[in-house]
Amino acid sequence: MKPRIVIPKIAPEAYQAMLSLEKYIATTSLNPVHKELIKIRASQVNGCAYCINMHTADARKLGVSEQRVYLLSAWRESDVYTEEEKAILALTEEVTLISHHVSEETYENAAKYFDEKSLAEIIMMIITINAWNRIGIATGMRAV
Repeated sequence: MKPRIVIPKIAPEAYQAMLSLEKYIATTSLNPVHKELIKIRASQVNGCAYCINMHTADARKLGVSEQRVYLLSAWRESDVYTEEEKAILALTEEVTLISHHVSEETYENAAKYFDEKSLAEIIMMIITINAWNRIGIATGMRAV
């Protein structure tokens, strides 16, 4: 697929709105590793090669091991993620695949580890990366 429109040039106001979400995410109390795990897993589910490439590199810069990066697509069968991280990853998948809804079980499990403010920040992080994935895929952004 060849690159398509460049949203920052065509619709700069819309792009600025997305950047405002990113600025909000940067101010949250979310653990930086958790942020990257969310970004990578949502991007894997959505098939956004551009974002997978970017966020796996960002995770490695934060010290996330190659093993944890490689096993992320099979996190349920792996022992390298904490229970907190597994709760985040389950919520990430269900919000990303929203047509299946977010189950009470998944939400309540996440609520065991995170207070309401943190849950709101996690959900906004998931929504934000899903929006970026959709921009990347719809506009033909390619991993380099």
